[in-house]
Amino acid sequence: MNRGILLRLETLVQFNCACRRLHALVSRKSQRSHGRPIQSSMYPISATHQGPPLWQKDTLLCVALTQYRLLATKKGKDQKKYKLPQVKPKQVKQEVEIWHNMTIEDLARAMDKDIDHVYEALLHTTLDLDALEPHSVLDDVWIKEAIKKSGMKFKWAKLKEEKIRENKDAVKRPPAEPALLMPRPPVVTIMGHVDHGKTTLLDKLRETQVAAMEAGGITQHIGAFHVHLPSGEKLTFLDTPGHAAFSAIRARGAHVTDIVILVVAADDGVMKQTVESIRHAKDAKVPIILAVNKCDKFEADPDRAKKELLAHNVVCEEYGGDVQAIHISALKGENLQALAEATVTLAEVLELKADPTGPVEGVVIESRSDKGKGPVSTAIIQRGTLKKGCVIVAGRSWAKVRLMFDENGAVMNAAGPSIPVEIVGWKELPSAGEEILEVESEQRAREVVEWRTYVEEQEKIKEDLEVIEAKQKEHRDTHKKQLEAFSNLHWRKRKSSMYMANKHLLSTRPKENREKESLTLPVIIKGDVDGSVEALLDVIDSYDASDQCELDLVHFGVGDISENDIELADTFKGIVYGFNVNANKAVQLMADKKEIQIKLHKVIYHLIEDLKEELSKTLPPLIEEHVTGALTSLKHHKDDVQTIKTGMECGLTLDKEFDLKFGDEIVCYEEKIVAQKILWDPGF
Repeated sequence: MNRGILLRLETLVQFNCACRRLHALVSRKSQRSHGRPIQSSMYPISATHQGPPLWQKDTLLCVALTQYRLLATKKGKDQKKYKLPQVKPKQVKQEVEIWHNMTIEDLARAMDKDIDHVYEALLHTTLDLDALEPHSVLDDVWIKEAIKKSGMKFKWAKLKEEKIRENKDAVKRPPAEPALLMPRPPVVTIMGHVDHGKTTLLDKLRETQVAAMEAGGITQHIGAFHVHLPSGEKLTFLDTPGHAAFSAIRARGAHVTDIVILVVAADDGVMKQTVESIRHAKDAKVPIILAVNKCDKFEADPDRAKKELLAHNVVCEEYGGDVQAIHISALKGENLQALAEATVTLAEVLELKADPTGPVEGVVIESRSDKGKGPVSTAIIQRGTLKKGCVIVAGRSWAKVRLMFDENGAVMNAAGPSIPVEIVGWKELPSAGEEILEVESEQRAREVVEWRTYVEEQEKIKEDLEVIEAKQKEHRDTHKKQLEAFSNLHWRKRKSSMYMANKHLLSTRPKENREKESLTLPVIIKGDVDGSVEALLDVIDSYDASDQCELDLVHFGVGDISENDIELADTFKGIVYGFNVNANKAVQLMADKKEIQIKLHKVIYHLIEDLKEELSKTLPPLIEEHVTGALTSLKHHKDDVQTIKTGMECGLTLDKEFDLKFGDEIVCYEEKIVAQKILWDPGF
């Protein structure tokens, strides 16, 4: 019985007893006063009593309650506490995150199980387990089936939705209204083979001595010059190098030019770079004027040169074509006026115009690092007018124009269409060939550069993923071919058989810390301008003798050789090559202390030849055998001698047994150590 109920019952009994006693007391007092009994309406008194008196009933009830209470207390002490059964919480099934095109390896990893568990889960399905490999892709239905049979739940993985980045790039303006267009000077590019007289021709046109300042008599990088002809016409000339290494520079020159003057030597004819120049001009859809140079020479044959050009679809007017051919002598200045008039006439036919208003558009022709000015670029303005304070971007670099100079170093205040200008104020060195665009503020320039950097990084990631996927596919195909020999075995036995078959390869694996067996020559390239460095990199890209010695390009850049270059060379044990740059005394002392070679050159093919020699030095020497004489007979002699003169008879003791017979010829030879040569033809 509940203890609370028992206490309430006991209280009620006590209250009832108290009421009965009070009633009895009142009755006795009344009888004494009146001498007769009083009939109670509540408890009538009968003459005869059938049971015990009231006090006895109360006493009995109290005793009963007391006994029950004692019994209940005793029973509670003896009885053991009853423990309620613990209800075990319902076990939550493990959730497995899945996605489309999961492999068996992916599923096992997501389930936190081994691959065998996945195979066992798919054991009684219609899948052909023998055809499945750890990298095999499972359909969604079998992914869910394996999870279900494992007593787990699945949930689809949430795809990471990357926020689409807003395009912050700067772009060219739409074409200008015809009313805004103004006549502009033509941009003329002089192209041709090396040493065919291009720089000499330009030198005569602008009456300067550029050729005398060029190392080795050849142009080392592109030049842009504004020329005033005696007739009053203005022309902008681009002098592009004719050397094979500067093919990329010539390509850029052709794409920013209006007219190409193709210089061909009358005594030499069409050469390799001549053909490349023609291709660049045709790709850019630029008209050509033929300048047949060196016509003053005795062996000159202009007609032969023009006929050779027919094979390359350059048809002169005398052969029914539209190409003007002018016979000149750049060295003597003969017939240059006719060449200039032909250029001006063609420019008038082309009706060259541009919009000098609005934001600037242009092209970086060349860039270099100047000690006093910092990063400097030479550019051709194509639209708008460049002024001091303009904010421009080119590739991943931007500038607030601080200073502008012409080709003679004079300060300029403005540069309009077709005008070459040297720009100072770049934050970083822009690459030659980059498009220049003006923007409204420095903040906008930073946004453009950040966006272009982001796009380039994404493209690089995409290329890397494509390479990784190609490697993975190659690996899968190779692995599949290896499995063909074990295709009739169960997958468990197949794995064991493959392990046993490849066990012998484990002992032949090279150690991770073992040095490379192949030879390597680390190099650092520094050049005076961006175009020169690019040309050198193009030559290095043509290197195809890695089976003999690897050519490791550690670092390249524009500017003089610095202490950082020496530190890199010391780290990689390489050589520092400088092209038209210097190394100060402190750098040279540092290089001497660290035993680092610094090789400075002013002619590009001299640098490449030096590089070939250094590559050849890394190769081990060859031992060549040269025959010196023959033995015709063998006789016994007891005295040992070290040398035998011609005609003397001798005996011969051999370390090994040979079946020598009378008449056998014994050839004597001497060994000579010969240095190997690297088998690389850079095109010189």
